[in-house]
Amino acid sequence: MQEQHPASTPGLSGLLDAVAAIGSDLSLAGMLERIIAVACSVSGAQYGALGVLGNTKERRLSEFVTFGMSPEQRAAIGPLPRGHGLLGLIIDRPEPLRLDRIAAHELSSGFPPNHPPMNSFLGVPIRTRGKVFGNLYLTEKARGAAFTADDEMVVVALAAAAGVAVENARLFEQTNRRQRWLEAAAEITTALLGPVTLNSALQLIADRSREVGDATASAVLLADPGGDGLVVQVLSGVDDVAVGTLVRVPVADTHAVSHALAVVPGWPEGRTIAVPLRTREDTHGMLAISWSVEAEDARGEVDVNLPAAFAKQAALALQVTQSQLDRAQLAVFEDRDRIGRDLHDLVIQRLFAVGLTLQNASRLAVMPEVSRRITTAVDDIDTTIKDIRRTIFDISVAPTSTDLRAEIRSSIDLVVPALGFQPTLRTDGPIDSAVPDDARDDLLAVLLEALSNVARHAGAGSAEVTLVVGDDVVLTVSDDGRGIPDGAHLSGLRNMRERATDLGGSCRVSSRPGGGTLVEWRVPAK
Repeated sequence: MQEQHPASTPGLSGLLDAVAAIGSDLSLAGMLERIIAVACSVSGAQYGALGVLGNTKERRLSEFVTFGMSPEQRAAIGPLPRGHGLLGLIIDRPEPLRLDRIAAHELSSGFPPNHPPMNSFLGVPIRTRGKVFGNLYLTEKARGAAFTADDEMVVVALAAAAGVAVENARLFEQTNRRQRWLEAAAEITTALLGPVTLNSALQLIADRSREVGDATASAVLLADPGGDGLVVQVLSGVDDVAVGTLVRVPVADTHAVSHALAVVPGWPEGRTIAVPLRTREDTHGMLAISWSVEAEDARGEVDVNLPAAFAKQAALALQVTQSQLDRAQLAVFEDRDRIGRDLHDLVIQRLFAVGLTLQNASRLAVMPEVSRRITTAVDDIDTTIKDIRRTIFDISVAPTSTDLRAEIRSSIDLVVPALGFQPTLRTDGPIDSAVPDDARDDLLAVLLEALSNVARHAGAGSAEVTLVVGDDVVLTVSDDGRGIPDGAHLSGLRNMRERATDLGGSCRVSSRPGGGTLVEWRVPAK
């Protein structure tokens, strides 16, 4: 092995200058480039590279920073190495390696096409906090010489200083990252204290967590009102086709949520963490954040405490938002009660009185045509009374609410006292995202009208409400009552049909085999 002339070895002052140059940049990306440039300078290497180890179990190279080659040369070589063969030797056995000829080593597998010729080699690991962060690879000593023991000693000292500098840069980035999470939490809180719908609040949480975490995708899942698990409410970074999907896992099981999301279309293969949206009183759902394999390598180690603290703050803000929505809904209910009392005590009672008067007058009518017209007028009054009642139900849902499942449950609860039992509810498909905005009010009105008919006419002991969203929005209300008698007057169902027709859909009412009535209301989805 050829020895380098001592005069060409950098002195102490030169090494100190090199260390100072490395520590002058707190940006990790910029620092890696500076480290390899300084290493080539102090060792006399023509080419150099710094391979950063990834976080995967294989511990291969996730990043490969080069020096001495033009961008055109790097592009001509093709994909950068991942840490196999001779490069992987220092990964598996982290200690300095010095070779006169790379090709002579048993693990050398040659170079890819368009790769510049390289003979001499010096590899040194870089450690931070006792762990190997990456490796310095230096090749092609100046004037065809071989790297010396002095070169190795200088580069080892440089690698030690580089490890400290890298750790400082990491701490700096962690501080910046922590600051970004804090700023995002403050932004969420400020936004949710203003006028905002629940769905837009959840979307903001998902978007900001993905952006701040440099993640590939994120999702917010809330507890299913039926207690069957979690429902995907919003997604960020992937298509929202899975919104409304029920994930049948315990609400507080973060590991189960991470695995269950793997079935979501487009959800990245890589690492997923789930943190609870928890307040002091309860766990409302989960915030899930995912990194693809490539993004995880580039991102580095994830501090779960940061998204966990963000989720806790977001949960508190959501609780405040929900309280605001509840107060708004309560105000609507109070208005409905007041309007309902006024309509019942004044308008409806007067209409009943007029109807009774007309019915009595029809008995006194001598001419059949007069009696028929009076009967028609009484029917119209009865229809008007039903329209007024339906209007009262229509205004019972807060206009700021976007959680259609909750609105459906609230609508059902309104009719329970009249029914005498609790109808069952089943939903399937992306309820919140695929039901057109202009169809929501009509859907709720039809639901209330159908259940009101069950309460008034069916004599039923049970009822089932089903909402299925696919190509169409299909609402069905079925009961086990007496069914539809032959020749029954169905004018009360006219409005349901008109609402469906106006939206390009249809409404079908039929008797069920074995007794009962089935109402199927169908309109196109988005």
